Amino acid sequence: MAAKSGHWADLTAEKIIREKGDKELYTCASGITPSGTVHIGNFREIISVDLVVRALRDLGKQVRFIYSWDDYDVFRKVPKNMPGQEELEKYLRFPITMVPDPWGRDESYARHHERDVETMLPLVGITPEYLYQAKNYRASKYAEGIRRALEHREVLKTILDKFRDEEHKIQGEWWPISVFCDACNKDDTAIDSWNGEWDISYHCACGHTETVDLRKSKGVKLGWRVDWPMRWEYEKVDFEPAGKDHHSQGGSFDTARHVCKDVYNWDAPVSFRYDFIGIKGSAGKMSSSSGKVINLEDILRVYTPEVVRYLFAGTRPNTEFTISFDLDVIKIYEDYDKTERIAYKLEAAKDDSVYQKERRIYELSQTGGVSEVMPYQVPFRHLCNLIQIAGGDIARVIAGLEKEAGNLNTEQRRRLEGRCSCAKYWAEECAPDEFRFRLKNAGEKAVLSDAEIAGLRLLRERVVAVIDGFADDKSCAGAIYQAAEEAGLEPKALFRAAYQALIGKDQGPRLASFLRSIDKERLLGILGGY
Repeated sequence: MAAKSGHWADLTAEKIIREKGDKELYTCASGITPSGTVHIGNFREIISVDLVVRALRDLGKQVRFIYSWDDYDVFRKVPKNMPGQEELEKYLRFPITMVPDPWGRDESYARHHERDVETMLPLVGITPEYLYQAKNYRASKYAEGIRRALEHREVLKTILDKFRDEEHKIQGEWWPISVFCDACNKDDTAIDSWNGEWDISYHCACGHTETVDLRKSKGVKLGWRVDWPMRWEYEKVDFEPAGKDHHSQGGSFDTARHVCKDVYNWDAPVSFRYDFIGIKGSAGKMSSSSGKVINLEDILRVYTPEVVRYLFAGTRPNTEFTISFDLDVIKIYEDYDKTERIAYKLEAAKDDSVYQKERRIYELSQTGGVSEVMPYQVPFRHLCNLIQIAGGDIARVIAGLEKEAGNLNTEQRRRLEGRCSCAKYWAEECAPDEFRFRLKNAGEKAVLSDAEIAGLRLLRERVVAVIDGFADDKSCAGAIYQAAEEAGLEPKALFRAAYQALIGKDQGPRLASFLRSIDKERLLGILGGY
């Protein structure tokens, strides 16, 4: 499949094998500092690695997928969307793992954000091995790597200065490490000396002074531009992407590449840059709060896991794209459904190359394998209308669809339930006002002219009373136009009268499909008042 599809994940997998050689185990890495909400832009890196991991495994390779929580980084500032701002400010300059959880749910601020992500990722089929850097540093796992950095202090200084102008070059004495004070826990410390072996002496602004052994100390940490390449060698990383800011000319990836090779004698991993993600429309009520960041949980309220994966699998990582919460949501679901039909050969692709491409995107979009039986497709727009007609009752909608389609298997029903939940949330929380409606109850009457009422009566008699007899929307629409002509009304006027009678608006869903989606007796009850 890799050779035929031309998919970027397959091409990257082939590049990894080509550049790193045929290995028993390939290590693919990702990671982030849990300093705040892990937003959807961060998720792009995670899923980009996951897609490459899948591509390698599809080639029969053993892969270790590691995700590093850099929870021993410094807590530098309090994000605006965090509760307990004043309390959190007391912990500035602490390691993030020692900041308390302002929600009181987890043992630390870092763990709260880690747990949020670790809970959501399996929903989209991503299950990496998590590494916790606070735990690793405190266990002195990197003592050798830290000592090596100290031994190559001048080399590191030269590498870091290579891409800097004179104004920003390192001045004076410089150390590749920092220390969290054992007395106050802050990194407000300065290195006094290194004995050339394992002992580091430091002093802190709080007045504490200490000499520590790197093999036992819990507080010594490498600066991130050295820490990153040190861990590439420690974990034997073969692939790790990075954002466009890190991949800029002379950026952190360039320096890390040199550090990795010149200091740690390890070739930097294969990489690519991924671009930014924009957000279009509102993610619902939660997005209105100050400082709200869109995360995977927000996305999964509107898009099913497979469609979330599709957004990323179908877009090259170095391409900026927008995740929509407005009417574009309908188009995205339509595009996914078309890819699904092509994958199952229920819709013809333009040629074999297009089929191979669409099939591969579809495979990578699934949280597991591709189902033997194609999922039951209901267009998202239609599903939103059905849910609004049912007053948000998903069980009622599914019961109606099963009656129409026959029994669905367990997987088909599971996917339909998921899509229904997304449609309900989007229609109620994100859709523009003109898309939303509430079906009136019998007895709720609109203010209409005599001519409009006469038209509604004809619509009731000529269309609604015999609606079960129409084979499709087209034949039903023809009958609606005939009723308008017989009533002496412009079709537009009859449409308006029907929408006013049914939902109290001048416009609504396509009328023929709308009428056929509503229970006949319910329709007759609403229109019977005219």
